[in-house]
Amino acid sequence: QVQLVESGGGLVQPGGSLRLSCAASGSIFSIYNMHWYRQAPGKQREWVAVITSGGSTNYADSVKGRFTISRDNAKNTVYLQMNSLVPEDTAVYYCLAWKRGDSYWGQGTQVTVSS
Repeated sequence: QVQLVESGGGLVQPGGSLRLSCAASGSIFSIYNMHWYRQAPGKQREWVAVITSGGSTNYADSVKGRFTISRDNAKNTVYLQMNSLVPEDTAVYYCLAWKRGDSYWGQGTQVTVSS
C-alpha cells in the first residue's frame, strides 16, 4: 500500500513557475515508476511526465522543455518543476505510483495560471 500526498499548487501568473511535490509513504517508494497527470475542468485526465525507478524521464509534448520531473528516494518524494506556465496548464495535478500489478493515486493539487 502506498499513500501519496501532493502539495505546492496555487495561483501563478503566466510566465511564472511552481514546484509540485508528491510525498509517498507506506511502501518501498524507489521501486515505483512515478507519474504526474493533470485534469482541466471538463477535460479528461492527461499524462504529463514520468520518472522511472531507474531515473529515466519522459514528458508530454505540451510540457517538454518547460517542466522537469525529479525524485528523491531518500525523502520518498517526486517533484514537478513547472516553468513558463501558461493558462492552458491550469488543472488539478495528480501523482501516480505505478509498478506492474500495483498503482496508487494522490488526491491532487490545484494549479491555476491566470493574470
